[in-house]
Amino acid sequence: MRVLVLGGYGLIGLAIVRALHAAGHEVVGLGRSAALGRRLFPRVAWRTADIATLQHPVAWRSLLDGVEAVVNAAGALQDGGRDDLAAVHHAGIAAMVSACEVAAVSRIVQISAVGASADASTEFMRSKARGDAAVRAGVTDWVILRPGLVISPNAYGGSALIRMLAAVPLVSPIAMPDARVQTVAIDDLCGVVCDAVSGRLPACTEADVVEAGSHSLQEVVATFRGWLGFAPARLSIALPRWSLAPVAVFADALATLGWRSPLRSTALRALQDGIVGDATVLRAWYGRDLPSLQQTLDAMPATLQERWFARLSLLLPLVVATLSAFWLLSGVIALANVERAAAVLPPQALSPSVATLLVIGGAWIDILLGATVLVRPLARPACGGMVAVSLAYLVAGSALTPALWSDPLGPLLKVLPAIVLALVTMAMLEER
Repeated sequence: MRVLVLGGYGLIGLAIVRALHAAGHEVVGLGRSAALGRRLFPRVAWRTADIATLQHPVAWRSLLDGVEAVVNAAGALQDGGRDDLAAVHHAGIAAMVSACEVAAVSRIVQISAVGASADASTEFMRSKARGDAAVRAGVTDWVILRPGLVISPNAYGGSALIRMLAAVPLVSPIAMPDARVQTVAIDDLCGVVCDAVSGRLPACTEADVVEAGSHSLQEVVATFRGWLGFAPARLSIALPRWSLAPVAVFADALATLGWRSPLRSTALRALQDGIVGDATVLRAWYGRDLPSLQQTLDAMPATLQERWFARLSLLLPLVVATLSAFWLLSGVIALANVERAAAVLPPQALSPSVATLLVIGGAWIDILLGATVLVRPLARPACGGMVAVSLAYLVAGSALTPALWSDPLGPLLKVLPAIVLALVTMAMLEER
């Protein structure tokens, strides 16, 4: 079958694209950047489109040409930036469903979320429920799947948060240790999707895609800690729930700068409500339960790269904050001491006025880079700018004031670790 996968290079979407391709389907992936999709998995076709802008059935017409089935794996956690929950989860999907009726698309497989309902506590869940309702009402051949916490070799959102919590050394600080969680392996979810696309699952059915049992958040973190090969926590610290409020406010504020923290208010509220579903429908379909969390992890051995990811994800906020503070303070201090800074430059090579202009210009460049690195879409280019400016400082400093290399305070030597920190940050900020 020719299958269109919405959100084709997301955590779930890319795995579905790979699974459908392996099953022999002709797959077309849809995302905001076809170029990124092709880099991640070049063996299928990719189309560029933002579901939030596809609000009318006619906008879907060309995308559905020749398509026999649609898998909707697109989603956003919270309003802000480029994310519009109502548009992505409901309006865009309703338009797609209407277009599918005209295009005679044979089946729609909707990837929803456990807990999606009209009266849920978060707009994420409520908008997911409205999208589910649009699918039910618009076509006669549909399957709605609601996965729990998806466990995958890749990690974004909640699964990344679990790894970060597991990487905290010595102690295990958790604000909601008793929150209930059910998981599903990404391969098992993809298997269910493939069955749904191929018609092996009956039409007009929906199911929670979860393991049979549930776990407390503290148990999940401890299980991941063991899976990663980290030593058990010497002390478990149950943080008060009120401590999450300022964390969520800060994470939501960072979202305005493009940082999609797993600690945003929607994610924390979802954990508070519990990520739990009902495994009975899938059990009836397959005659068995999906693998448990421990079985999932046993089948997915942790690698050195997993341990790096967990530790580096925990350190990333500190690294970015340190890099920003270094450049901002460098600029501010220089502006506060222009004459002293200009006096470092050799008067025989530069006039006082030129030296002053260089100091002021360099200071404002430092401040600009320190501020820009805090904006997620601009963070990697800012790191590249930091490397370039640092190299320029080294070259200019070596030419004009070579004695600074032997200065006891090491003003030029200290530029070298700043360059390395910027390069490390660039590597850590890879989008996918």
